[in-house]
Amino acid sequence: MQIIEIKTTEGKQSEILIGEDFRNIRNYLPVQNVIVIIDENIFDLYPLFAENFKCIKIHADEKNKTLETVEHIILQLTELQADRSTFIAGVGGGITCDIAGFAASIYMRGLRFGFVSTSLLSQADASVGGKNGVNFYGLKNMIGTFNQPEFVICDINMLDTLPQKEFRGGLSEIIKIALIKDAEMFDFIEDNTATILNRDKTILQKLITKSIQHKADIVGCDEFEKGKRRILNFGHTLAHAIEPNDDISHGFAVSIGMMFAAKVSEHFGFIANNIVERIERLLAQFDLPRCTNIDEKLLFNTIVADKKKNNDAINLVLLNGTGKTVEKNIKINDIEKLISIFCNTTKNSF
Repeated sequence: MQIIEIKTTEGKQSEILIGEDFRNIRNYLPVQNVIVIIDENIFDLYPLFAENFKCIKIHADEKNKTLETVEHIILQLTELQADRSTFIAGVGGGITCDIAGFAASIYMRGLRFGFVSTSLLSQADASVGGKNGVNFYGLKNMIGTFNQPEFVICDINMLDTLPQKEFRGGLSEIIKIALIKDAEMFDFIEDNTATILNRDKTILQKLITKSIQHKADIVGCDEFEKGKRRILNFGHTLAHAIEPNDDISHGFAVSIGMMFAAKVSEHFGFIANNIVERIERLLAQFDLPRCTNIDEKLLFNTIVADKKKNNDAINLVLLNGTGKTVEKNIKINDIEKLISIFCNTTKNSF
């Protein structure tokens, strides 16, 4: 097992336990008064939680990542007589952890909480860093908090039950962190695509550990996304516009968003075409999408409503090489043009 600590400037601390056995969860919980918020699919797969804890089941998909689901959880917390001594354990993928962390953060002005992260996307990214929240009328993560889980258990063996489509979607966040922070990691992924797809546990643990180490370094100095943490949004501006308008997973949307950001990076002269081709080739090897059929006007209108919009511009995180980023404020009208070009051009003609 490897332990990575996230220590923020606000004095908060979160332990990420990579390779820990989820069955050891009791070692990280108080002796009593624990309530588990759990993805209903995980509830069925792993009876340990139902046998040992009071559980609140949720249907964890993007359409249910809403205030209504949080209201359902809070109602059950009151029925279970949860109080300020209650500890909340969120068990599931990124959506479950987002919802559970948010519910814990607002119930009685805040309860202690931790996660058992069960998906690749969640282990490599979503459950780590203290962002918790829900969508609001199709706007991604519009309501939420910054609040660190006390622990995140990343049991690599739990990935064995992950459907292949969800596994591939999780790879997009690993590719993202490599592109923005670690050129050698990107090279390693390129050289080991077949082994990664075969879910080699040694390689997966290495990639998850590297991803979390990079994210921990970023979050530790910028918990509330005032500066450096913004680079983690690479690919996410377009991704967050795609998700509410298509039946597509977050990981698949991020893949398309990274392709858009890479081509915009080339458009402004920050990277050469060969880097764009490498990214597109790698995404294709993992059978991840690189384009979208959503109406460009609909995408633009959703982006304009995004929380990252600042007056008449949007800050886009772009590439300045592999493992390097540059931020650029792009006027809203120019964003519309870039989306139009992206949606209407073929490979390498951006």
